Amino acid sequence: MNAVAPGRSLPGRPAGAVLDPAGALRALAARPLDRMAGTPLVPGNRVRLLEDAAQNYPAWLEAIAGATRYVHFETYIFADDAVGRRFAQALAAKAREGVTVRLVYDWMGCLGQASAALWRGLREAGVDVRVFNRPRIDDPLGWLTRDHRKTISVDGRIAFVSGLCVAKPWEGDDAHGVRPWRDTGIRIEGPAVADIERAFAQVWSMTGAPLPPEALAQDDACAPAGDVSLRVIATMPGAMSMYRIDLLVAAAAQHRLWLTDAYFVGVAAHVNALCTASQDGVDVRLLVPGASDVPAVAALSRAAYRPLLRAGVRVFEWNGPMLHAKTAVADDHWVRIGSSNLNPASWIGNCELDVTVEDAGFAQAMADSFKRDLEDSTEIVLAGRRVARREPRPAHQRLPGQRTGSASRVLAGTLGAGNAVGAALAARRELGPAEAQLAAVVAAALAVAALLAIVFPRLVAIPLGVLLAWCGVALALKAWRLHVRATRFKRARRRRRRRRPAPRRAR
Repeated sequence: MNAVAPGRSLPGRPAGAVLDPAGALRALAARPLDRMAGTPLVPGNRVRLLEDAAQNYPAWLEAIAGATRYVHFETYIFADDAVGRRFAQALAAKAREGVTVRLVYDWMGCLGQASAALWRGLREAGVDVRVFNRPRIDDPLGWLTRDHRKTISVDGRIAFVSGLCVAKPWEGDDAHGVRPWRDTGIRIEGPAVADIERAFAQVWSMTGAPLPPEALAQDDACAPAGDVSLRVIATMPGAMSMYRIDLLVAAAAQHRLWLTDAYFVGVAAHVNALCTASQDGVDVRLLVPGASDVPAVAALSRAAYRPLLRAGVRVFEWNGPMLHAKTAVADDHWVRIGSSNLNPASWIGNCELDVTVEDAGFAQAMADSFKRDLEDSTEIVLAGRRVARREPRPAHQRLPGQRTGSASRVLAGTLGAGNAVGAALAARRELGPAEAQLAAVVAAALAVAALLAIVFPRLVAIPLGVLLAWCGVALALKAWRLHVRATRFKRARRRRRRRRPAPRRAR
């Protein structure tokens, strides 16, 4: 292990360079974090760590039951199962009481998970239900953008941010011997609730009419509830804010950087940042699932093990059915909890929401939670030329009727596969066994596609032609709308000019 005790000089640094884990990250990264996140650090909050569905779901239902004005509920998956119906009943009951309940779910996340009857029942009860980014004729590639956030806010008083969706896998099934998924959330009271509600309003406006200002908590109405400072990071597609923050934290960490991620894909810049931090004496640890609900993403995670292990990063695989948490602990005061995975889909393509907490007590609680998770994990080591697990890898446990990972996670795998295939074709670096297997699968798929194109050219040409025509029509429609908008703007400007009184000439 490459851990360095506080106050000790690091290799390669000047003799006078001394670690200060309590304040180094805060001092080095505070202003850049403000710029990258787009929101300042908000003091005066009370936070509580919630682990797994056993702690999160009851806290959510309690807050919903206590709502008197409104409930804002945003999730990626809202399944039509025992868990989903329990939450649907709770939301419908509050709506019937006259409380304003707004629910936004992701179309792709709920594809095959929810039913029309579920949404119809909620709407009939008075819940305002909206769907994020369902496929549209005028936007053939728009479905790639997903709302991956998981947030709840109640009356401007309480908010929850987590990686948990509303579905049975998070609770598990004792009758079938299926353990619950491991996940992490946070309960927040205080001024930061207003930032979470503004983030909800941002997505809500992307699905229809925006929220009126009086429907949101105002900064001056959210009284301080504690002494914890935190930052709400609501990322949008293409901004890559969380990616830059992850790189910054990896560069600024002085003592430790402990990461937990469900769908880790080793992007070169991020892997390099973790490797250089470890080589500089930082205790870098990465905890990922041992058995994933998306095997392709699991293979991509293992493809990055070799360079990480060579640099001294300690890698662990969870022994349970699925590890779905997305958290980080840096030094002795900085914590991240939320929905963002360490992969291109989260960094580039999705709406995500994370909270970073700067508090020594909360950081210690998160570090203790991480250590407990390591007790139920297996460390990955380099055994000669092989990357080896110290015990057999567990099989992924699936509930009866549970489908495989969503297309958004498969998209993360597809984007990550490009790293391995590109490295293989360009011979940029040595490939490990995991990447060799991945490259072989991609090669086989390309060979099959090429054979189909040669033997059945129409089978390839017709769908390709339809897709190109669809994209062309969509671009033409957008161009026409932009032209109409520009024409209206010019006409309005001319009318304003005509109404202006002519300037009086001096005699």
